[in-house]
Amino acid sequence: MANHPVAERLARVRDRIAEACNKAGRLPEAVKLVAVSKRIALPLVVEACRAGQWDLGENRVVEAVDRQPEMARLLAEAGLQAERLRWHFIGHLQSNKAGKAAGRFHMLHSVDSVKLAEKLSRLAIDEGRIETVLMEINISGEARKQGLAPEEACDAVARIALLQGLDPRGLMGMAKFGSSESELRTSFASLRLLAEDVQAATGLALPELSMGMSGDFEAAIAEGSTMVRIGGAIFGPRMT
Repeated sequence: MANHPVAERLARVRDRIAEACNKAGRLPEAVKLVAVSKRIALPLVVEACRAGQWDLGENRVVEAVDRQPEMARLLAEAGLQAERLRWHFIGHLQSNKAGKAAGRFHMLHSVDSVKLAEKLSRLAIDEGRIETVLMEINISGEARKQGLAPEEACDAVARIALLQGLDPRGLMGMAKFGSSESELRTSFASLRLLAEDVQAATGLALPELSMGMSGDFEAAIAEGSTMVRIGGAIFGPRMT
């Protein structure tokens, strides 16, 4: 039986990740692929899981939480193990939606304030669990982008490190759309260097750098990304 188009596109993306890692002198397993499933028909997402893609990214809390049980049902019907799924939240997390997101994701990539981290901490303590988070940094400098200003990162992460119930694992950032290759490399390198500064200032390991999407992930890998968030190159156009 011929491969499903999603499986074929997924294989091409994995090949490109491996090639980018090879060029950067890195092992392919050093970079985790998060398939961005937001507004993708769930049968297509099931096909990605069938091809071994278990890390999925969503950016709308209510929509994601609603899709999770339906996705589990579809996987069970397909004879696949729903417990293997790892849901990542990659969109802007509003403070008033924190309660809906808390405890529902493998990792929250977009914690962009100490205030939000404090709320997640309280929720995690109340529920007796640990929330794994990344701090989002506005590396593009665009006013419309979310995230901490780079100069605020060291102080913010140091404060978050003192909060119970949270496991801060690293930083997340997005480059400016339409940037040249050199601009992309500079932007992603700035996040890597910032992570090193934050590590030195806080003593935290911070092993994860979530950076790179469909149009720029090779540049992100060249500059040290450990997680790339790719949707269109795997699933094609999204539902409106």
